[in-house]
Amino acid sequence: MAVRIRLKRMGRRHRPFFRICAMDARAPRDGRVIEELGHYDPMVKEVDARAVLKGDRVDYWLSVGAQPTPKVKVLIKKYGSQGTHLEKQKEAFERLKIKPQAPPPVPVKAESEEAPAEETAAAEESATGDEAAAAEGAVEAASATSEATADAVAENPEEGSAASSES
Repeated sequence: MAVRIRLKRMGRRHRPFFRICAMDARAPRDGRVIEELGHYDPMVKEVDARAVLKGDRVDYWLSVGAQPTPKVKVLIKKYGSQGTHLEKQKEAFERLKIKPQAPPPVPVKAESEEAPAEETAAAEESATGDEAAAAEGAVEAASATSEATADAVAENPEEGSAASSES
C-alpha cells in the first residue's frame, strides 16, 4: 500500500481548515485516514501559527516511505521536527496568546442619552412660552377691537349698527 501525507479538507464553505494526515494514496481526499499528523488553518492571521505538526510522527512516516504532497512538503520543511521556522512559530503562538482576537466589550454611557432629552424639554418650554405670549396678544387685540366698536356705537348709534352688521 502506497502511503501519502496530504491535506484533508475540513471546515465549511469560505472557512477552510485542513488536517495533515497519512492516507492510502487510493483513498479520496476527505476519505479514511491512517493517522492524523497535525493541522493547517490558512485563516489564522499570524502566518507562522497556521500549521501545527507532530514532528516525531511525521518523521516516522517519512522513514517508512510515505510521500508528502507538494504543499505538505513545504509545511514539513518549515514546521517539522527539523523545521526552518520553528522559532518564528513559537513567537507567533506567544503573540496570539497575548493579544486577543476580539476587543473587550465597551459599556455605553446613559448620560449622553439624557442630555439631548433635557435640551428638547427646555426648547419645548420656551416654545410654549412664546405661544402663550402670542395667545395673550391675540386676546388683547380682540378686546381692543371690540372696545373700539362699542365706543363707535355709543357715539353714533346708526353707524354702530351698520358697522356691527358689516363685521
